[in-house]
Amino acid sequence: MSLILPANSLTGGYEIDNSLRFNSGSSDYLEKVKTGSNGNLKIWTFSTWVKRSQLGTVQTIFSFGENLSAEGQLQFDANDFLTLINDNQNGSTNETDMKFRDVGAWYHIVWACDSTQADNANRWKIYVNGTQVTLTGNPTITLNGNGIINQWASYDCWIGANARSQQAGNPAQYADVYLSETYFIDGQALDPTSFGEFDADTGIWKPINVSGLTFGNNGFYLDFENSGSLGADQSGNGNNFTVNNLTSIDQTTDTPTNNFATLNPLVKSGSQTYANGNTEIVSIGDNDSVVSSIGTNTMKFYFEVKLSSTYDGSGGGIDVGGLREEQFYSSGFNSGTWSGFNFAYSKFYGNGNDGRFKQGNGNVVLGGLTRAVAGDIVMIAIDPANNRVYAGINGIWLNSSNPVTGTGYIGGTAPTGTGIWFGYHSSDLDKGDCFVNYGNPAFTIASGNSDANGYGNFEYAVPSGYYALCTKNLAEFG
Repeated sequence: MSLILPANSLTGGYEIDNSLRFNSGSSDYLEKVKTGSNGNLKIWTFSTWVKRSQLGTVQTIFSFGENLSAEGQLQFDANDFLTLINDNQNGSTNETDMKFRDVGAWYHIVWACDSTQADNANRWKIYVNGTQVTLTGNPTITLNGNGIINQWASYDCWIGANARSQQAGNPAQYADVYLSETYFIDGQALDPTSFGEFDADTGIWKPINVSGLTFGNNGFYLDFENSGSLGADQSGNGNNFTVNNLTSIDQTTDTPTNNFATLNPLVKSGSQTYANGNTEIVSIGDNDSVVSSIGTNTMKFYFEVKLSSTYDGSGGGIDVGGLREEQFYSSGFNSGTWSGFNFAYSKFYGNGNDGRFKQGNGNVVLGGLTRAVAGDIVMIAIDPANNRVYAGINGIWLNSSNPVTGTGYIGGTAPTGTGIWFGYHSSDLDKGDCFVNYGNPAFTIASGNSDANGYGNFEYAVPSGYYALCTKNLAEFG
């Protein structure tokens, strides 16, 4: 698991406010139907920032197609390569020579096309985080070829799915991604410096303000900042997209300039399935576990878990809390050092050979409540420097705990080594699912609370001195 945070922890400069979270399970996509007016079929640029959620399946980011035997699209294939297709310019699939398997980072992708170039190598260019990437097989792009992309007279354009699925027998290939700052430029083949730059101090690729950009007749710019009109084109061309199955809850503040933690499907024990940008556990086996994509050993942080099911306690339910990195890598989840709160038994719990995390096996009763039930929101506050975890339900901290004053916590003696505390550890979740909210929730928040820095969206107040687990906060606190 990588703890590198490309483009996310920088302070100052251009800030991106929103992204849009696409979930394949709910068939999310944006659609602009054919207009009758083609753009420049030889010269154009597509640019977007993308954060992946699920791997190992074909997922389409940008596509042209309809009930015709032709297509143009940019997609991740089942082997996690990025593939490019544009019929009438090059009919075969063209892959990048790199895989995209980091579910914790944002990638900036630019595909520039100019089929009028004399040199074949200059007709298609693909850039990732500011650097040109090689296409395997040295594909031949037809000189002066008029491709399917930008052919609005005959084809629809979809974002987040395969528009050719309208033709019988073709899969929709819905994407599990976050997208941000999505551009299409009609009539110009631009390099990535039109959209980003390398930070002078760190060398990290970061977005820039593109207010001076021209778009051409069929160009568009989707910034996803209007929750009531997520497909609104901000280019001035009025090339708005129709929203399909996406709602205001899919607008997030997890962006290339402030990357929020999610669950990490690459670091886990057993097998699980996830949804909604790795913020929802759909299923998990008995005694299987997963952690967050970002960890810290210094910053106090807060997150929430909303239950979708009531756990009766017969199978252990689900434990949520914190896990130290060195114990996981040396011992595995089930014997590692962690502490938390058990939903089914409504009690503090933990492990470790000396039992230092246990608060006893009796229930912690809150107003007659003996277990958390479906719809409840569990609050978790973690103080990694002092090895303490606090738990609450629906706005009330259990065990008379107070994360601010440091009373009623779980934990005590710090384990050997510095370690990294991850913001989620689950086990025994074999009776339903739940949502994990690090500040970018996939469930409706009735109240709306952020941390002292203004980051995150939580149901309950973030304790003073605790923060959302995102890279802007990590840049400040470590």
